[in-house]
Amino acid sequence: MRTYGNTDNKKTPWMYKVIRFLVWLFCPKFTLVGAEKLPKEPCVIVGNHSQVYGPVAGELYTPVNHCVWCAGQMMKREEVAAYAYGDFWSKKPKGVRWFYKILSHLITPLAVLIFNSAHTIPVYHDARLITTFRESIEKLREGYSMVIFPEHYDEHNNIVHDFQDKFVDLARFYYKKTGVELSFVPLYVAPKLGKLFYGDPIRFHADAPIAEERRRICDALMDAITDIALSQPEHTVVPYPNIPKRDYPKNIPLEVYRDEQTAV
Repeated sequence: MRTYGNTDNKKTPWMYKVIRFLVWLFCPKFTLVGAEKLPKEPCVIVGNHSQVYGPVAGELYTPVNHCVWCAGQMMKREEVAAYAYGDFWSKKPKGVRWFYKILSHLITPLAVLIFNSAHTIPVYHDARLITTFRESIEKLREGYSMVIFPEHYDEHNNIVHDFQDKFVDLARFYYKKTGVELSFVPLYVAPKLGKLFYGDPIRFHADAPIAEERRRICDALMDAITDIALSQPEHTVVPYPNIPKRDYPKNIPLEVYRDEQTAV
């Protein structure tokens, strides 16, 4: 049974092709900046989630053969509603949560179609994670790069939330299989600028303890994404959590941002 997303256009459902075109048509268009920094060999592209914009841009605009890591629950009919409500909409105002509970059930058939037809690999946070790594390594060896958005709800700064770090283990398993040290490429998704910024690759060190590599690579990626954001003209950052738009942060130095928040 196929468990990762469709990578064969001949097998892609026509309805998914229509949805993909409509998403491309109505979503913000992105210009690529720094794409020449992507290694010639397969790599792991790691970006800020930017709500739905990161995964959508990763699917539509990544300029190399790729697979996007996707929450496995969004690919299983019986798990979509609970996951979608809990992850996307549980922080909405109490008065409207009933609507989003209904919506989470209504989107189930569409979610199953989309996430099983796109270039995706299901990601789990339990014992099934080994399946995620195994399928990712298979695709890497076929020449596909991985696109990953590993933020979670702990805030790192006003640009990016902390990264879940187990994705770095993909490089350890890949090295054991191939003897090749993977590179991780930072990606800053900036919907308000209509741009995707690629940073300099960060090479995995196979001879270092994996706990140290998880921390080093995650810190380096978050720092790189933050530096890219701060180097751009002032703009609104679309954050990972689905919070009210009035609370979206700006790409200004953290000290300035905190002072402004305190003043408010």
